[in-house]
Amino acid sequence: MGFDDKAENKFEELSGEAKEKYGDATDNEDLQAEGSVDKAKANLKQAGEKVKDAFS
Repeated sequence: MGFDDKAENKFEELSGEAKEKYGDATDNEDLQAEGSVDKAKANLKQAGEKVKDAFS
């Protein structure tokens, strides 16, 4: 997988971080949790990309 996938994962991570911070600021626990999950998924995808790169 290439640069596009990595950029998409980074965007998802930053979007999740923004949701999480907005949830913190507004005391919205659901949004905070959603942002945390989005960040975790993006980080997991990034790890998968690194593994693929290692074997390429």
